[in-house]
Amino acid sequence: MQKFTQLTGVAAPLPMMNVDTDMIIPKQFLKTIKRTGLGAGLFFELRYDENGKERPDFVLNQPGWRGAQIIVAGDNFGCGSSREHAPWALLDYGIRCVISTSFADIFYNNCFNNGILPIVVAKDDLDKLLDDAGRGANATLTVDLAAQEIRGPDGGVVRFDIDPMKKHKLMNGLDDIGITLERAPVIGAYEAKAAAARPWA
Repeated sequence: MQKFTQLTGVAAPLPMMNVDTDMIIPKQFLKTIKRTGLGAGLFFELRYDENGKERPDFVLNQPGWRGAQIIVAGDNFGCGSSREHAPWALLDYGIRCVISTSFADIFYNNCFNNGILPIVVAKDDLDKLLDDAGRGANATLTVDLAAQEIRGPDGGVVRFDIDPMKKHKLMNGLDDIGITLERAPVIGAYEAKAAAARPWA
């Protein structure tokens, strides 16, 4: 998994509330178990009309935000079904960070296991970041995970809290399996001791 330490990039404003996982990646894209190729279906019904043409009013179709790596979103982002394809689609598109006032629990945890940093901020801070993101390619945000800060284009700083273990996982590029493998020497020593104590087992 790719490490997340610091990211400077264009942030796309998406001030919609209750963006669910079906909106992030619709059900017709769930036939694959591959993590690649899903970026094309990200926000599919928001990005394209019924004829498959881009909707010019959707933020990621506009020139200033096509290369966005950060999304500043409304409340309760990632609600709905627990599909892990949602963070896969975001990551495949190039999104490494989502900022909101709240996330659905399963989506939130899935982000950490896929190299995406979900950040919870207060409403006033979100409003400021939405304003920053509204400037498009003319302004970028810097997300510094080590310092737990979001720095805006005008020098403003928003601090955020994060669980220390989740921070460790992202900064070291570790998913749940990677975290377990960090303990391999301890696990191996225990298994050897147990085998010596109970050779019949």
